[in-house]
Amino acid sequence: DTERIIGRWLAQDKARRQQVVIASKITGGQNVNAKNIIADCEGSLRRLGTDYLDIYNLHWPARYSPQSNWGQSLEYKQEVELYSGGRADFGEIAEAMGALVKQGKIRGWGMCNDNAYGLAASCYAARALGVPPPVNMQNDYSLINRRIDENGLAEASSPVHENVGFMAYNVLAGGVLTGKYLERAAAVDDPDQASARRSLEAPRGRMDERGWGYTLYRYRSGPAAEATRAYSALAKTYGMSLTELACRWTKERSSVTTALLGHTSLAQLDETLRYYSKKEPLPPSLLWEIDRVHMRNRLPIFSSTRVGKDWDGEGEIGEPLP
Repeated sequence: DTERIIGRWLAQDKARRQQVVIASKITGGQNVNAKNIIADCEGSLRRLGTDYLDIYNLHWPARYSPQSNWGQSLEYKQEVELYSGGRADFGEIAEAMGALVKQGKIRGWGMCNDNAYGLAASCYAARALGVPPPVNMQNDYSLINRRIDENGLAEASSPVHENVGFMAYNVLAGGVLTGKYLERAAAVDDPDQASARRSLEAPRGRMDERGWGYTLYRYRSGPAAEATRAYSALAKTYGMSLTELACRWTKERSSVTTALLGHTSLAQLDETLRYYSKKEPLPPSLLWEIDRVHMRNRLPIFSSTRVGKDWDGEGEIGEPLP
């Protein structure tokens, strides 16, 4: 539906297509193969009413990877990969993407929810085949998820190495880094039934929806909430909102080339654009205080105080661990 809506908007004025950058995706896992990469791209082009995409991504890896389990897996399970046959390899993916570039149907391609190995292997496969390598990597990144800075992905994607742009998503951690769920808990966490009902009837965002609220619990885990409260206090001390702090901090990170922001209103869009338009950098003293919070609570969204003794290798929503 999103592609059709954008397509109708583009059709109202043909000049609009040259003024925007359009990215779309194919889902991950076993759906990813050469045939589906091409067919799904052509389906997106029809719905959008355009003859090319600027960016075409894999939504998650074709292969087994602990990264694609919402990043929650505790370890890489070699035996799982050994018995995950029938998946497209890096060469098949790169060759299909290269064909789409050659046909002019996409300007560039990339991946989402992958890791340093996936990025480097994709680049090497593309070069071996003589086709364009990926141009972007899109992963979760925010004040409460700095993992790419420490797990090799920022290094691999940097201009020094593969020179692949990094697109940060969930900069506001699903709305958590606006602070609104500190003031009143997300509907699925709220012990006050009347308050929870109000949130479900008039959701402030995905966290107030039953399905997404449970799925995205990691952004509201005990450690994540603790970090969010600490960053909120810092923002107040420095005379800004938590939203402003989260946006400006991400903008200034050397590993980030662009950020994907989700909004439920034009007012929210105007607010974040205002923060991203500010030219003055955050003061060094504030950046150090942010790092001090991080060093005390390094990977908050991958930690949880809600782990049942009898859950038998599962996380809170049944995701397999490790």
